[in-house]
Amino acid sequence: MSSNVDLYSIATSGVNASSRLLATTSNNIANVNSEGYVRERTVFTNELLGGVGKATTERIIDKFAQNQMRRDITQVGEWQTYYNKTEAIDNLLANEANSLSTGLSEFFASIQTAADDPTNLASRDLVLSQGDAMLRRMSSIADFMNYKEDELNLEFESMVNRSNSLIQTIGDLNKAILVVKGNHTGGEPTALLNERDNAINELAELMSIEIRESSNASGSLLVNLTSGESLVLEDGSFNLFELTDSADVMYKQLQLGTTFEGTKANTNIRITEDDLGGSLGGLFRYRDEVLGPAQRDIGQLAVAFADAVNSQNRLGMDLDFQLGGDIFTLPELTGLPYTGTPDTLRVSGQFTPGQGSEVTDADIRVTVTAVSGGVPSQVSVELLNADGSPKTDENNQPVSFSGIAVTGGFTELPGGIEIQFQSASGYSVGNEFLFQPVKYSATDIEMATTRPEDLAFASPIRVDVNNGNLGDAEVVATKVTNTEVDATLGADASAFDGAGGIHGLAGSPSATVGAPVQIVFTSETSFNVLDGENPANVITSVSGVTDYTDLLAQAEASGVPAWPASFSALNDYPGYDFSLQGKPVAGDSFTISYNTDGSYDNTNALSLASLQKQGLTKLSTNSVSQPRTLHESYSTLVSRVGEDASSASIALQAAEAMKVQSTDWFDSVSGVSLDEEAANLVRYQQSYAAAARILSTAQELFNTILSSVR
Repeated sequence: MSSNVDLYSIATSGVNASSRLLATTSNNIANVNSEGYVRERTVFTNELLGGVGKATTERIIDKFAQNQMRRDITQVGEWQTYYNKTEAIDNLLANEANSLSTGLSEFFASIQTAADDPTNLASRDLVLSQGDAMLRRMSSIADFMNYKEDELNLEFESMVNRSNSLIQTIGDLNKAILVVKGNHTGGEPTALLNERDNAINELAELMSIEIRESSNASGSLLVNLTSGESLVLEDGSFNLFELTDSADVMYKQLQLGTTFEGTKANTNIRITEDDLGGSLGGLFRYRDEVLGPAQRDIGQLAVAFADAVNSQNRLGMDLDFQLGGDIFTLPELTGLPYTGTPDTLRVSGQFTPGQGSEVTDADIRVTVTAVSGGVPSQVSVELLNADGSPKTDENNQPVSFSGIAVTGGFTELPGGIEIQFQSASGYSVGNEFLFQPVKYSATDIEMATTRPEDLAFASPIRVDVNNGNLGDAEVVATKVTNTEVDATLGADASAFDGAGGIHGLAGSPSATVGAPVQIVFTSETSFNVLDGENPANVITSVSGVTDYTDLLAQAEASGVPAWPASFSALNDYPGYDFSLQGKPVAGDSFTISYNTDGSYDNTNALSLASLQKQGLTKLSTNSVSQPRTLHESYSTLVSRVGEDASSASIALQAAEAMKVQSTDWFDSVSGVSLDEEAANLVRYQQSYAAAARILSTAQELFNTILSSVR
């Protein structure tokens, strides 16, 4: 009797076990197409008195394969995002329709054409049209990049919100898994585990994370950033990402905000985006390595171009016989207050005229270091990269300048800009302001004139050779370096009076002589410099002359009596010079005068055209760097972005290949194989039938025993 009961128990447990195995196999087959489903298996213990013991259903998973797959998911997420974004900028710059090189070539070609006939208004008008077209090209590229910046910030917000949702989900699932495990000991909560793994994998696509099992709470997972910051804590609580602004509201930064329950104080932790990884890290990397520098390079080129054309045009004489003015209007600048600096304080800025070649792609942090009467009296300056890190020089040291005295009006800073503190008071030591001179400049430069007559193609001076000269010396070059008209004779004043003339004694900074307008040779190797008074005053005499280049500069350097101190006290006075070729003799004279009626002169037009080949854009903040031409500057930008896109494409392909391998490895262990499950199905059906047969045999034996005792 007892053996029949044992046989019955064995058969019953066998049927139940086979049924459980069939259910597990059926569940695997049913979920073969379910994303993130991990193959399950049911294992049993062996009872001491026979039969099948306790059943446990568990997932079949290789933690090493799973972790490798997550790392590769992170890599693909980062490079996919970085490549897609970089490729868009690369396509924009490589498009011939947007090419600034084409625009530059067409602009300077129009100047060369106009130089052939300086009085032709149609040719002059073409120069302005090409200048306007050049601005539109630069603005089109800059506007596209600005749009990409807006789009980028929206993606930041979307990804951060999704990350927070996933972090909260993982924390909630940790708690749910602990509850289920505490209430049910017959197996793992596989559906919850799969759901948590799916959330972790999706989070891994957004950022680089590390997963560890909790040592205190069985089944709970700890989620950290690779850099070490915790996202999901051991007690199930979690940290949330937050987007913050620096001085530039368009420049987003990340921080973690804790969400502790109860009286425990919450805190915020600044996150470094460099090692963030994943799609979110790819966005930050694209912003800091591609978009931000490209915005500034385009702006730097635009400022250098506009300032160079303005500066050269100001050195000429226009078709109305007036000194030249600006062709382009450069934008004004605004200082953005850093956190801790009152928003009510105002600092404005502008580009220093004639210093466009000193403008770099750097942002500038201005820090107030001394205050007098509530107004800054001294500041320090630090040059920054697009990501806010310090610019470094050739010795890898931060580029900064201290002890800059603040004067009334605009104070000139290194980097080609000057600033003015506008608020009457309220400043204090430590106030910081951010200037971004070139980030948005390409969209803000405008045409300053539409009159073709304003193009100053002629030189404002001419040098006449005395008809009685006996030597063979002739004028080979005139040079105009300053045409600033300033009746108050400020530091930047030139000898031009703004009324079609050159300073006489009355307008000169000297009380004894007027501006130099005549050179009379006393021998082949000596000459006198005279003003334009009648009779003329001798300003200085020069002897020992062996070279006839820049005669006025030689007079200032070695004349006797010394060059007037009132002339030398100014930055560039008189602002012109000339050179000779040949040999003069005693009595030969050369007279400098305003180029009245010089409408057919194309001297300054040729100088404007030559800007195309001059180094106008600064390569870097290094003191030894040589300026590049406008074409070289743009080509460097296009090449750099192209290289970034190409490198990202190669890195993406490599990451995708690694992901395929790790996914195949993971699926070989945890994925559902229909062939294997079909074989298991047949095997478990047979074991079910065999167990059922045992059960029927036990029943027959039991019935036989009952019949024998009746």
